[in-house]
Order: sequence, then C-alpha cells, then structure tokens
Amino acid sequence: MDKAAVYRDLKAEIESVVSGETSVTARYATASCILAEAFRPRFFWTGFYVVDPLKARELVVGPYQGTLGCLRIPFGRGVCGHVAATQEPIIVPDVHAFPGHIACDSATNSEIVLPVFDKDGQLAAVLDIDSTEPDAFDEADRDGLAAICEILLVV
Repeated sequence: MDKAAVYRDLKAEIESVVSGETSVTARYATASCILAEAFRPRFFWTGFYVVDPLKARELVVGPYQGTLGCLRIPFGRGVCGHVAATQEPIIVPDVHAFPGHIACDSATNSEIVLPVFDKDGQLAAVLDIDSTEPDAFDEADRDGLAAICEILLVV
C-alpha cells in the first residue's frame, strides 16, 4: 500500500475513534498513539505542542509518544516555534542544519511539523514528528498529516 493510502486509512481510523469526543487532549493523545504505532520505527517521537493560553506565544508539551520532549518552546524558536510563528508546515531533512534547532533528543535527525487550528481558525497546537533517519519525510507525509490535523479540532 502506498503512503497516501496508509494516511487515508489512518485518518479514517482516527476520525472514527475520536468521533463525538469533546476533549482536545483525548483527540491529540489518540492521534499521537495511532500515528506512532503505524509508522514505528520511522516515527521516533510523535506528539503535540499546545499553545499555552496563559503565556502568549509559547507552546507547552501535550500528548505524545516517544522519549522525553521539551516542556516549553517559545514561538519562533526551533522547528516547532517556527511553525507556531508562521502557521505553515515544514519538513526539515536535517535538523542539525536548521538554524536554532532545539535538540530535545539528540537521536533526532529529521522532523516534520504542522500547525493545528481550532474551530475559529486560530492556532491551537503543532503536530511534531521526529525521526532518527535523515530526510525521513516528504510531501506525502505532509499532505497526509495535514488531513489528519484538520479532523482533530472540536466542533
């Protein structure tokens, strides 16, 4: 099965499991788990950094699967902070070459991060996926993950 088809199946599975669930935490935790299990070992760290409502322009670690994550990331700092500031997805083939990369785990070599928006179109979180493999992500990952991010908001 090609990667696009895998993502379509995962989106349907996540959508089915979280249908009717009003807790954003539960929705993010479910997506993290399903994605991590589906792509293990390529996905080394899979999770969410949530916009902290008490500290403007700062992300705080949310539900994830993997090794210890950074607890807080300011907007504009590192890959996740960059996505929070720009609200655009990014694929980083070599995190060591990314200016200001935050090494939460030194085993990470590549990363993909996507914005997650709430029902009002405001940034709610970022989905962060790390790999120990260099250049592990491509446009099929970006498109499949973006479609999954769209179903995570609570309506």
